[in-house]
Amino acid sequence: MHIIESGNVAAAYGVKLARAQVIAAYPITPQTPLTEKLSEFVEAGELQAEYIPVESEHSALAVCIAASSAGARSFTATSANGLLYMSEQVHWAAGARLPIVMCVVNRGVGAPWTIWNDHQDSISQRDAGWIQVYACDHQQIVDTVIQAFYLAEAVSIPVMVCYDGYLLSHTYMPFEVPEAVQVDRFLPPFKPAYALDPKQPANLNTVTLPDVRPDIRGDLAPGYMEIRHYLHADLRQAIGKVAEIDARFKDAFGRGGFPYVEPYRSDDADFIAVALGSLAYQLRDVVDMLREEGVKAGVCGIRLYRPFPDEAVVDALAHVKGIAVFEKALSYGNEGALCGDIKAALYHGDSRPVVRNYIVGLGGRDIRTVDLLASLRSFCTAPDHETDTTQWIGLKL
Repeated sequence: MHIIESGNVAAAYGVKLARAQVIAAYPITPQTPLTEKLSEFVEAGELQAEYIPVESEHSALAVCIAASSAGARSFTATSANGLLYMSEQVHWAAGARLPIVMCVVNRGVGAPWTIWNDHQDSISQRDAGWIQVYACDHQQIVDTVIQAFYLAEAVSIPVMVCYDGYLLSHTYMPFEVPEAVQVDRFLPPFKPAYALDPKQPANLNTVTLPDVRPDIRGDLAPGYMEIRHYLHADLRQAIGKVAEIDARFKDAFGRGGFPYVEPYRSDDADFIAVALGSLAYQLRDVVDMLREEGVKAGVCGIRLYRPFPDEAVVDALAHVKGIAVFEKALSYGNEGALCGDIKAALYHGDSRPVVRNYIVGLGGRDIRTVDLLASLRSFCTAPDHETDTTQWIGLKL
């Protein structure tokens, strides 16, 4: 079924098709229409789920933690300060290895207050132990939500599906809604390795001592450090699982094929622009213009950000002369987080292209294609002469 709808509705269809069993909802712009649409599905009997409105974002994720611990497929969504308000629970869900899926509809973080788009919210939580995937259009939103449930349940790690507020959440685009019977064949029912059961009471995630110790059965139990090591190691192994699930999804639905990095005109490129989310697609217009000028430029959109697919990034970028990283977030006092990750990935390689960082669109500042064109053209013309200082596009001082 092909429809024309908003990005939030695309996400809601993904949750519906995944047959989520518990939905925790608290309104925050620009996420609110997503959970509202899910409430309509539940009310109409199209989705058999417990829809639980709560009093805060912190409680929303707490509901998902409880439901997932009891063996239910769980979902919530949030934005900006709502994500930060649930930060304690964000870390808890990852440490508890619960396969929750959460859409983060990206928005700038206060203070000062803004309701407009950038990526500072999800980027601020990049080290919380969640998998983070970024969508570039409505089709990727619905497809990624479905795959996110598969991935979370396969590796027992929660997943954030991130997409741009307003630019995607409220705009209307055509996209295909997969058939429910196809999704049912693709996504197996949730069968947790362990779930709370009143008939078998248990304590989960109690105070853990620094060192390993015998458990109640006399078996050696890991300490806090070992538990963290397992999470990190499993996140790294999840990189391969992402590709496996993407390949299976492509076989079933005919879409996908770029689980880590989505290239555009980059095979013969001397210079590549890199970005997250819808900005990667806007940069395609810039690259087309530069190609008409004889500049061999390309684009790589990063789809999987955590765990960071360093080998795929090196394969995509190490051969070029220069890399321009455009970001709608900042690691304050350093540079854009994505830029730093790309530099780290390239560090051990034989080839180290020039890497420059451009900060754009914070708090919804208009990202003009003409400004992107001028910046990328300047970089491609003389990359070695560009300052190493992070550059801000659209700044008005």
